[in-house]
Amino acid sequence: MTSIHSTIAEIEEHNKHVIKPPVLNSRNISKYFSTRFSSLFVPSEELQQYSKSEIFNPFRSLHELNRRQWAFFCVGFLGWTWDAFDFFAVSLNVSNIAEDLNKSVKEVTWGITLVLMLRSVGAVLFGVLSDRFGRKYTYISNLVILTILQIGCGFVKTYKQFLGVRALFGIGMGGLFGLAAATALDDCPKAARGAISGLFQEGYAFGYLLVVCFQRAIVHNSPYGWRSLFWFSAGPPVLFVLWRLWLPETDGYIQQQQRLKLEEQFRAEQDLPPKKFFEFSDSAKKAMKTYWLMFSYSVILMAGFNFMSHGSQDLYPTLLTVQLNFGEDRSTVTNSVANLGAILGGFLVGHFSTFAGRRLSIMVCCVVGGALIYPWAFVRNSGINAGAFFLQMAVQGAWGVIPIHLSELAPPQYRALITGLSYQLGNLASSASSTIEATIGERFPLGGGHYDYAKTMSIFMGAVFAFVLVVTFLGPENRGAEFDIDRDEKVEVVNKEDEIDSLDEAKQYDERREIV
Repeated sequence: MTSIHSTIAEIEEHNKHVIKPPVLNSRNISKYFSTRFSSLFVPSEELQQYSKSEIFNPFRSLHELNRRQWAFFCVGFLGWTWDAFDFFAVSLNVSNIAEDLNKSVKEVTWGITLVLMLRSVGAVLFGVLSDRFGRKYTYISNLVILTILQIGCGFVKTYKQFLGVRALFGIGMGGLFGLAAATALDDCPKAARGAISGLFQEGYAFGYLLVVCFQRAIVHNSPYGWRSLFWFSAGPPVLFVLWRLWLPETDGYIQQQQRLKLEEQFRAEQDLPPKKFFEFSDSAKKAMKTYWLMFSYSVILMAGFNFMSHGSQDLYPTLLTVQLNFGEDRSTVTNSVANLGAILGGFLVGHFSTFAGRRLSIMVCCVVGGALIYPWAFVRNSGINAGAFFLQMAVQGAWGVIPIHLSELAPPQYRALITGLSYQLGNLASSASSTIEATIGERFPLGGGHYDYAKTMSIFMGAVFAFVLVVTFLGPENRGAEFDIDRDEKVEVVNKEDEIDSLDEAKQYDERREIV
């Protein structure tokens, strides 16, 4: 009896996460918005299943991963880390590149804008390849392309060559988020997904720390200047590629391939022609019909999140050096401290989102971040390090929830494509962050072509925190959803009191999971 009822409980948990095509009538819309507050909180019955150690010790959940799962996480994490390294390698050398190519700083920043604009192309290309042909060789191909382009960046002689290489780089870089996140999370145990999500996301902050360190160690000590940093950055990905070659495909992708084979067998049995390469499969058509509204929401959410990260980071070094007159070393220390806070915040909040809820965790970070704007922007002594540390802890704490939150909201068979594309479209929407801040800054001139960056960034970040808070509150959540390919297939239990019916339902459910 116990096994039957435990299986029924599993079926009910499975059905709770089934996503159906949206029906946009007044009744459904009213019902949805009426549950936005109550759905923020994790039911007390669920929390009682966990011990205090499981909830308050974020390191305990990491023991859930075996060696293979850790290996998948590490290659995903390293790929995402090097995405950040390659991106910030240009940001930190804008003035050096401008001087070498005889162009203005503004002209060189177009190389950064091109990367942001074309990332969405890469997200579609590599996302489709990853979901169709596997994580393994798509990851390898992506990193090989980026390695070649990094070497090419170091050899450019003209401004047009620089823009051309960076445009291609944007396509290559655009595929990494969804692909690396799928690799890291595909086989991750459910109990550890929040913590692993936070650790994975902060690969970007770790990449920034690495590029700052190597910038100081290489660029200023090499006769080739900024070019040497790009040549160096082409080396480590070779090691990542070799490691990924040694690893198999993820179990999640193998299950997906088994489902596609069943679909092809069905087409053959019905004497239907084989599906062409660019033809949407039946599962893809169903996913588009079911998830179009969820995807649209994810893009809006990612726009807010990218405004939040770019708004708090892009002009902050300028605030330190121009307005506060920090030296290069002191500015580097403050930015490094901020990124250490980001790494800690992503890990902790990612873990606690499992027990506090994804949306509630993000909203708490927005409130805390808003309260920390003043010490982050207006403290004029060494206390600004604490302000930078804790504000980035809040910003990236919210970001730590994103990889798992997006994965749970995406169709399981197209997670690499949908998570990557929604992230990159949001990135595209936020590419105007610096321009918006500059426009606000014109109202607060300091003289000499400079603005009151502290006031400018504070106004901007206050508005962004409020925007993300509202969008998150109004949005959906599917915390705890499985990544199984049949996640949206509802299992019917006709009569819970009828042992025979219940047992039949349980067997059908188990058999279907074994087939998939």
